[in-house]
Amino acid sequence: MRTDAEWGTVPELVRDAAERYGEHEAVVEGRTRISYAELGERVERAAAACMAAGVETGDRVAIWAPNTLDWIVSALGAVSAGAVLVPLNTRFKGAEAADILARSRARLLFVTGTFLGTSYVASLRRAQEAGAELPHLEEVVVFADSAPDAPGYRTWKEFLAGGDKVGAGEVRARSAGVTSSDPSDIIFTSGTTGRPKGAVITHAQTLRGYEIWSELAGLREGDRYLIVNPFFHTFGYKAGVLACLMRGATMIPQPVFNVDTALANIASERISVLPGPPTLHQSLLDHPSRDSHDLSALRLVVTGAAVVPLRLVERLRGELGVDTVLTAYGLSEASGIVSMCRRGDPAELIAATSGRAIPGTEVRVDSAGPGEPGEVMVRGFNVMREYFEDPAATAEAVTADGWLHTGDVGVLDEQGYLRITDRIKDMFIVGGFNAYPAEIEQLLGLHPEVADVAVVGVPDGRLGEVGKAYVVRRPGATVTADDLMAWSRREMANYKVPREVTFVGDLPRNASGKVVKGELRR
Repeated sequence: MRTDAEWGTVPELVRDAAERYGEHEAVVEGRTRISYAELGERVERAAAACMAAGVETGDRVAIWAPNTLDWIVSALGAVSAGAVLVPLNTRFKGAEAADILARSRARLLFVTGTFLGTSYVASLRRAQEAGAELPHLEEVVVFADSAPDAPGYRTWKEFLAGGDKVGAGEVRARSAGVTSSDPSDIIFTSGTTGRPKGAVITHAQTLRGYEIWSELAGLREGDRYLIVNPFFHTFGYKAGVLACLMRGATMIPQPVFNVDTALANIASERISVLPGPPTLHQSLLDHPSRDSHDLSALRLVVTGAAVVPLRLVERLRGELGVDTVLTAYGLSEASGIVSMCRRGDPAELIAATSGRAIPGTEVRVDSAGPGEPGEVMVRGFNVMREYFEDPAATAEAVTADGWLHTGDVGVLDEQGYLRITDRIKDMFIVGGFNAYPAEIEQLLGLHPEVADVAVVGVPDGRLGEVGKAYVVRRPGATVTADDLMAWSRREMANYKVPREVTFVGDLPRNASGKVVKGELRR
């Protein structure tokens, strides 16, 4: 078993990839194509610029931008300069971004220019004008040709030029001073259940976790990986960028999930690897012009959610010929990776579970008995070091003997396969019976005319609470609410049957692809 020190650091990974994979294509962004050697040079230059800007080892550097080459270079450059990366959700408004910047005391911020019609710089400045205080933020670097004519703002080009006075030897020395037990990043949780908290993850945790992910998934040299999962999310950055660096795969970042763009990318770039939420794969399968695109290179899909329809796994294998379809489960507080199916697992197991605990970790379920649902608990190398500067929240989340409370409800079978049934807060009680929305969603998802579904508990005068289903019909479907409730009464226990069905065009999801149940309840 390797010690933490032997897992190395992210800067070492970048240098190693540049040397091992040299002329192999590293990143494709539109017409820009760069090799691993070029990527290594760009990262080193970004690290020099961070050092010239005054970034010291352990300083927090934030990045607020979509999936782009600039994101990859600036993030890896900051970490190579010894900084701790703080990725910001691209869906944040200015005040939300300012809150994370203030609490993390970020010294430097990389920010996109205009994205999806929004100026993130203007949004941040409005938040400051409204009273947000950022005394620690010394510099804002804008990924654009122009930046505000104000103190502390520079363009990416100007920022990089500032690093020209820092020599390669200085950069290497700084990178070499980073240790595997140092924090590599602080991932602020999505905040759908309250104020986001920052999970502190080390270099060793990150590299060990995603070496395991790459091995279990079967990622290999020469793979071409369409990274749709947002980089600000653990999965997009670590199972995407860092996993590709480990294996010499080519990264094709896609800033926004658009099914037409994804189909075009898969065909033109001969994409072989496409992780993402089930809805992403469902939309590809159901797209009317799917057959006009050559998707034959696609060989590996990794997905994860409480509900993964068996039909989706079967269709990916049968209709698209995808060799490997796997499900997995993770959360920011556990380095983004807890359990994963194994290649060769049957489709029924892949659809119904999130796999087994990854090597070097333990998973248990605190329940009334075997096969009963309870809170999922995790222990091992993957559990965060702490919530950033929040000892009370850390003590509440992690027991004295190292078990992390995930807040997720699950069932563990005799083979150790974990089925996530819900968030603790999402469970509702119907006339004394515990109802788990994800279980009901799994059953409703079997209806041939249902494309997507979410269930929430709503008040009921007689039973206390009952289920309400929000349903997205499959294209051309005509199923009615009465049809679906009648079907449900035949397929599930009465207390699970939704008492109300509302049809919607799509479900509200956060940037990680999870349904935002709070919006549905409101």
